[in-house]
Amino acid sequence: MSDSIIEVVERQLRAYNEKDAQAWAATYAEDAVQLSTEGVVLATGREAIQANIAARFLEPDLKATVLSRETYGNVVIDHEHIVRNFPEGKGSVEMLCIYTVEGPFITHGIFKVFNKQLELN
Repeated sequence: MSDSIIEVVERQLRAYNEKDAQAWAATYAEDAVQLSTEGVVLATGREAIQANIAARFLEPDLKATVLSRETYGNVVIDHEHIVRNFPEGKGSVEMLCIYTVEGPFITHGIFKVFNKQLELN
């Protein structure tokens, strides 16, 4: 089972780095939920998930790199470094991404953003 859940998360990461909102959202179940680690609902349902990511995919330097990955049953936990274009300039954040995978889809994503840094000019 570990290989198939990793493949689902890898497809999602690939689509993220290719900025393909449709392919990215297709890795999520129709009724998937995305939450912050504080319990704030970020998006419910594939359509809302795709709409939420569309603006981020306009960032020219957007790129996610996995720093570490662990699997526990049907849960994948990624520690990622993400290059972003913030209103105040180019920078990066780290993210803790906890994905629950059922079959070919991510059903839950829980996210923690931390360590925001801006590039010095």
